[in-house]
Amino acid sequence: MFNKHFMKIVLKYSIFFAIGIAVLIAIDFIQLKIPLLLGEIIDLLSNTQDPTLPQPEIPTIQKIAIEIITIVAIVGFGRFVWRLFIFGTSRRVEYELRNKMFAHATKLPQEYYSHEKVGGMMTYFINDLAAVRMAFGPGIMMLIDSIFLGGFAIMRMYRIDRNMTLVALIPISLMVVLMIFINKSMRRQFRIRQEKFHDLSDYTQENFSGISVIKAYVREAYELNTFNRRSEELYTMNMRFFKRSIWLNMSINIALNAIIVLILGFGGYLVISTNGKFSDGDLTAYYSLFISITWPIMALARFFTLFSQAQASAKRITDFLDSPVVVKDRENVIEVENIEPSIMAKNLTFSYPDDDIRVLDEITFNIEAGEMVGILGKTGSGKTTLVDLMLRVYNIREGQLYLGGYDIMRLPIKKVREIIGYVPQDNFLFSDTIYNNISFAYDNLDEEKVYESAKLADVYNNIVDFAEGFETILGERGVTVSGGQKQRISIARAIAKNPEILILDDAVSAVDTKTEETIINNLYNLRKGKTTIFIAHRISTVKNMDKIIILDEGKIVDIGTHDELLARSAFYRDMVERQKLEEMVEGGNF
Repeated sequence: MFNKHFMKIVLKYSIFFAIGIAVLIAIDFIQLKIPLLLGEIIDLLSNTQDPTLPQPEIPTIQKIAIEIITIVAIVGFGRFVWRLFIFGTSRRVEYELRNKMFAHATKLPQEYYSHEKVGGMMTYFINDLAAVRMAFGPGIMMLIDSIFLGGFAIMRMYRIDRNMTLVALIPISLMVVLMIFINKSMRRQFRIRQEKFHDLSDYTQENFSGISVIKAYVREAYELNTFNRRSEELYTMNMRFFKRSIWLNMSINIALNAIIVLILGFGGYLVISTNGKFSDGDLTAYYSLFISITWPIMALARFFTLFSQAQASAKRITDFLDSPVVVKDRENVIEVENIEPSIMAKNLTFSYPDDDIRVLDEITFNIEAGEMVGILGKTGSGKTTLVDLMLRVYNIREGQLYLGGYDIMRLPIKKVREIIGYVPQDNFLFSDTIYNNISFAYDNLDEEKVYESAKLADVYNNIVDFAEGFETILGERGVTVSGGQKQRISIARAIAKNPEILILDDAVSAVDTKTEETIINNLYNLRKGKTTIFIAHRISTVKNMDKIIILDEGKIVDIGTHDELLARSAFYRDMVERQKLEEMVEGGNF
């Protein structure tokens, strides 16, 4: 876990950790004065049993008591300080690491999310980060306590009685060796446990997202059984891990109690047999000092458990942060202030990463600035892939796609996406107010612009009919509104951005023809001089546009206006005839 991702952040706050550790060491040293003072009191009180010995004076006992109270107050304040610096700083490390992980997640390529599910990724941000934070907070405290509090206590025990301390150190050393041996096994078990939790989170999130489908197909019992099976696997791994942890703690407790019996027995023998060389006070101080190191020993066991968990989680987080960001700015990017909203493809060919199948094959077209263009094709013809390339979701070879006359691979990705507005097929909406969803592209968008965008998307009247109007909170992914309303709110969001290039990917498929016509007419009037691209299945969506690009199986079939294509393209005429027939069947006119 001590790698570049973690240590850079830890070193940033090293001064705070150092202050906390210094205070902790000082407190460990100071608090061990209390057992010695207790021993002094016991010896003074023991003298009252023998009149021949000097009798204790009340002021002397009071002075020792005041000293103990003062030490307790200093220790209490010191604990507050070191907790603030160590635990507080570990929280800061967790905060910065979480932000770093989220920033990295936003840069990861599309293919990463095609094989990594959202539910599983959440375990990195919650469980794994918490395990790492515990190692840098309580873990550091336990390790320092084990070394210094234990070390200081053993040194003072050694001064009181060397032989008894050497005997006590034998089982203590064996316990430390046992902890180190078990640590490796526990780390492996915790990693497996986290992977099982990862899988269960994946499965749970996916089922909640698809709950309507599960109910529609009456698969509740099947999914419940599957969930129970996966949950049982996680339970089994949890039990294995915690059994080892409990066994370790139980072994340490037994060993510590055995040592305490040894100290009391051997110490009692020394008090009786040494004629005052080893006094009642010495035994009390020695016993109290040993009790002081029981916490460091238990803390060391706990540290090994926390460290095992943190190592496993740090490995998972490191793997995540080491996932390569393949879609990024090239070294030779061109900084351009204004880009003309024209798009040109030259023999554009594309295959998805790790796949040799050509999704787009030798695509060539030219979209002039200010044109309204339709891209038409059957499902799987490559339309959405073409849009992804325009948005720089994937890398392509230089010299194949141009934006405003500039090679898109040499433009900054941020600049490319700033000038493009996009309405995706899935019309993703956030669990927020409708107002905030529409104004998503800006931090502070004028209220009138939000309302105007909703009107142009023909959804304003629907929104004001809701009880909360534009302040209506949408459910996850916009489930609280209809499919058509989701589409129109998504369109309103893109209109509010007012981009130079607007791409609508099958964005009016869930609305009726009248609403579709209203939206398209509004866009015609609104976007004069700006480029608009409609990707569609329906001829009615694109027939009045400046040009139509027909795609089929990743290749361009033809490009032209509706009338031109009707005149020369058999493929286009066949699409028109098929859709007319479908409309007749749906309308019952056959």
